Amino acid sequence: MTAGLRGTESIHLLDQQESKPQGQRQARTATLGQVFSGVDAANVPAGASGLAIQAIACDSRKVVPGGLFFALHGAKDDGNKYVRDAIERGASAVASETAAPQEVAGNLVWVQVPEARKALATAAANFFSHPAKALQLIAVTGTNGKTTTTSLIDSILRASGAKTGLFGTIDYHTPLGEYPAPNTTPESLDLQHFFAEIRDAGGKYAVMEASSHALVMDRLWGCHFQAAVFTNLTREHLDFHKNFEDYFAAKRRLFAGTGAGVPEIAILNADDPYSKRLAGLAKRSVTYGIESGADISAKKFHLAFSGLTFTAHTPQGKLHIQSPLVGRINVYNILAAIGAAQAVGSANETIEAGIRDLQNVPGRFQSVDLGQPFLVIVDFAHTDDALENLIKTARELNPKGRVITLFGCGGGKDRTKRPVMGEASGRLSDLTILTNDNPRQEDPLKIISDIVVGLQKSGGKYLIEPDREKAIGMALDEARAADLVLLAGKGHEDYQVLADKTLPWDDRRVAQQELRKRGFEGAGAVPSKAGEGFGN
Repeated sequence: MTAGLRGTESIHLLDQQESKPQGQRQARTATLGQVFSGVDAANVPAGASGLAIQAIACDSRKVVPGGLFFALHGAKDDGNKYVRDAIERGASAVASETAAPQEVAGNLVWVQVPEARKALATAAANFFSHPAKALQLIAVTGTNGKTTTTSLIDSILRASGAKTGLFGTIDYHTPLGEYPAPNTTPESLDLQHFFAEIRDAGGKYAVMEASSHALVMDRLWGCHFQAAVFTNLTREHLDFHKNFEDYFAAKRRLFAGTGAGVPEIAILNADDPYSKRLAGLAKRSVTYGIESGADISAKKFHLAFSGLTFTAHTPQGKLHIQSPLVGRINVYNILAAIGAAQAVGSANETIEAGIRDLQNVPGRFQSVDLGQPFLVIVDFAHTDDALENLIKTARELNPKGRVITLFGCGGGKDRTKRPVMGEASGRLSDLTILTNDNPRQEDPLKIISDIVVGLQKSGGKYLIEPDREKAIGMALDEARAADLVLLAGKGHEDYQVLADKTLPWDDRRVAQQELRKRGFEGAGAVPSKAGEGFGN
């Protein structure tokens, strides 16, 4: 039997040696009674409260002798199937929403809880001695812009000299080092351990992307947020949520409170209609925007490939913003970051410096330049709204050249966005090239056919090449001087998920490779650190 909790959208990181940062994790222990303190209706057996718990795991493969195993129900699997494996690995206690099966006997302690995910979040906070109480927590939710906004906030906080933690789509980091990010938001157990690392290193802040999956799965349960940011809401994850209203309800949870009171301050996008439905949930709200009258707004902004400049008008005075980030959408992200930074007491001078310091966000409008006479941009845009914003940004910055857009859609995900993305690209691009993007178990041609429906509706020109490497080469061959080639959908990702295997993949590296094949050499090497330019 292959052990572990599978198919939950949550991958447990603790004790994975390959992802452990520098330094060793501090050994901890707690009694069973301490671990379940404050867990509603936890049925701790009489006489078991003093049992020593050496570690907590929600993946049976991570169980250690004397550990507590949480058997969680996942989206596709059930952790109760792996209790036997947890016992064989030395678990001394199991927590589950179900009653103990008859065959479980011996010295094992079984704790039945009504809501296992909330219980796990509370137990983890107890085990690590409530590290979040020593930190100011900031969360950013919405469909698009979360990664850039959290990166900006983190850069501002670090500009003040503070030690921070940052958790999102690209990676996780604490003062001890970096971890891979299997999920946008870590499992509650991992998150509490990361909080402890920040606290124990003298850190003050934790900034995170709050995904709709994480909010539904109670990964942020028990967390009190000083600031909660809402970016926008557009079509996404309808393979997971019942409908769009259910998707919004998941985002709303952040502002209604996640078990530790409502956020102190909500920072809301005044130009997105869903903000009106979030106003009044937090103790106080601050709005930001470009089109509407907002508390934080941008005046006289200038957009160029070299970056953007504008004056930000805020309740705490004017800020003079200079940023290497590009495009109108990043004006919104910067305004949101200003609101969050002011909510935790950052000075305006520190905010200005932190925004200047963030040179790039990996895979977000990232250029590949080997001296070719046209522009090549790699971006993570994988929703219709993000793709439309990407192409509009390209048009605004490069009005004289053509826009060639390459993208695909992931297999096993929301099918309804595929024709909408096709329509957006067909309407706004001069040429669209359809290809693979993590097709998984689906037939790539069927995915492409779904996209074609929207392209045909738009009347836009398009080509089809399922092999993404060949498709990138095709896009470069189609480009003429002053054109702009957009490679959309994968951004920072370094893999391609096929039906039977996962391959190493990076659009930026493949684009560089294909440009070299065509005689462009440039002067720079492929960067080794996130955020650096490619070939510049």
